[in-house]
Amino acid sequence: MINFDNSKKLVFSNTQKCVFAKIYKNKEILKINKKWMTFAKMNISIKLQIQKRKIEYKNNENNTKAKGEISMDFTGKNIIVTGGASGIGKAIVTGVVEGGGHAIIVDLKLDAAENLREELGKDKTSAYKVNLANSAEIREVFGKIVADFKQIHGLINNAGIVSTVPFDEVTQAEWDKVIAINLTGVYTAISAVYPSMKANGYGRIVNVASVAAKRGGGLLGTSADAASKAGVIGLTKAVAREGAPYGVACNGVCPSLTMTPMTANMGEEKTKKIIATIPLGRGAQPREIANMVLFYASDLASFATGEISDVDGGVTMDG
Repeated sequence: MINFDNSKKLVFSNTQKCVFAKIYKNKEILKINKKWMTFAKMNISIKLQIQKRKIEYKNNENNTKAKGEISMDFTGKNIIVTGGASGIGKAIVTGVVEGGGHAIIVDLKLDAAENLREELGKDKTSAYKVNLANSAEIREVFGKIVADFKQIHGLINNAGIVSTVPFDEVTQAEWDKVIAINLTGVYTAISAVYPSMKANGYGRIVNVASVAAKRGGGLLGTSADAASKAGVIGLTKAVAREGAPYGVACNGVCPSLTMTPMTANMGEEKTKKIIATIPLGRGAQPREIANMVLFYASDLASFATGEISDVDGGVTMDG
């Protein structure tokens, strides 16, 4: 029963008030339950979307791996590194081993190579002594390497010498020595493994040239050095063009001043003079050069061939 007071306002009994309170409470609870259910549905939806994304990512990851587009992973691969016992070569060898590959160190200093093997693990590395100025010796040793490992997946021509002799003082002996090691040695090493790579339908060749090849010297190396490294760039592009139909890629890397044992005895004054010409204001650490080399040696660079990359602190900046 509903009652009215003298002002004709509704008057509720205590019992009615309790009933209305319960109804209101139930409505609020219902509102809360509805909000919770809405939130729960949204949460489930988000979880389903995340799960869907994970499945899509996994499928994409598997597809990517199937195409060979992977990070710098050298698992199951045999990579030759000339001059691999020290400097940039040592950093490259270390990167190959870190990527799960087997690094084949080719160096004139066998003791240094064996020391590096002790450091990185003898099961992950091998070492061969060779004089890169001697083409017959290169062919003999590389022939043995190919026979020992059956398949060579990568060749990194890192070894080389620097000639700082001014052009008007370059002797025939100096010229012949620089060309023999820096250019003919690279040609001979490539030609020794190229047939095997071609037959296997896979190969990654990386040649370490120099900023001197593009500038005509002027930093550390002079005419003989610049000529030999310019030859390496031309050879790199030619091998890339001819090797491409057979799955053999060939790329080059041009470093500038790198802080290695080769440059350690250069003298503080000369070092400062060279660094003053480098926009980044310092010399490179070996691993900084090695990182670019390792990229080209890996399947991450599966669509790159005939490229010449400057890792020179901004010295060249060519188009």
